[in-house]
Amino acid sequence: MRKIQYSITAFFILLVTGLQAQNPEVVRNYVNTYKDLAIAEMQRTGVPASITLAQGIHESGAGTSKLVQASNNHFGIKCKSNWTGESVKHDDDARGECFRKYPQSQDSYKDHSDFLKNGQRYAFLFQLDPTDYEGWANGLKKAGYATNPKYPAVLIKLVEDYNLQDYTLIALGKMPTTDVVVVSPTVTNQQPVTEEIKEVRVTEVKPKPTYPEGRFQINDTKVIYAKKGTSFLAIAKEYDVDLSKLFEFNELNRMEAVEEDQLIYLQRKRKTGNSEYYTVQAGETLHDIAQAQAIRLESLAELNWLKMDEMPAPGEQLSLKKKSSKIPKLAVKANYSIVPGIK
Repeated sequence: MRKIQYSITAFFILLVTGLQAQNPEVVRNYVNTYKDLAIAEMQRTGVPASITLAQGIHESGAGTSKLVQASNNHFGIKCKSNWTGESVKHDDDARGECFRKYPQSQDSYKDHSDFLKNGQRYAFLFQLDPTDYEGWANGLKKAGYATNPKYPAVLIKLVEDYNLQDYTLIALGKMPTTDVVVVSPTVTNQQPVTEEIKEVRVTEVKPKPTYPEGRFQINDTKVIYAKKGTSFLAIAKEYDVDLSKLFEFNELNRMEAVEEDQLIYLQRKRKTGNSEYYTVQAGETLHDIAQAQAIRLESLAELNWLKMDEMPAPGEQLSLKKKSSKIPKLAVKANYSIVPGIK
């Protein structure tokens, strides 16, 4: 097996200073340009997409460094004796050092993945959970990938600041691809962003669900779909549920009748949902989502690092089964009533 010689040197360590001052839109554009490559490489080799993107951002100056502009070399791989392809000269530890030149960026990404996958000193990383980006970042430093003591912190901050974990989850099939950020204009390998980028969040528009008459189940929880004006007392009597418990199960304040067509649960909802994730729709409150997914409001809030009166922004991805790796963005506050729920 061919062993790829690789070097991470002072030139790339210095890039962190430039990144801190760099326009975040340039970084976002880099992510949106190369996320598909990172996802594909993760599926091919197991290197987490979040780590690949964080390293690419850091080591190429988010695609703006002179080296990457001249060579499509996103990870600073030097020529070494076994390289037979094209090359470019670039000042690094010494003047005019030889760096590999790739026909396309995907060749650089493949070379980087193969280096980690085939390097025996990195083998222990592939025993980690691929979603453990902190473990990977610290493990790379431990294995000698970089000499900078702050290298793990740099990668972790990039993953968290730019939600790079999303692309690891997509590669694992644990997150749909509908909730992604698309930017315009498209950037080529040779030209960094020089004009204002407009960010657009693509969200799947879901039709309003229809429910059967009478009692049925959502997430193994008994429920009915009650029409506006239906008496809560009548529901309690018909389905033999204590009236006070009916309000408790649905996290509602006491009221005489149903104020709008809605789901009314006849038993306590579950602590986790039936699906892995839910994409927030426009106008939905956390209580709306908890009702639709048959999950307790308190549990839904806790899983996603939210307070029960906070409203996630449309397009945000909420975790329904386990603690989310990130805090969702909140909707812009407006004159709306959050939840008629129990405090």
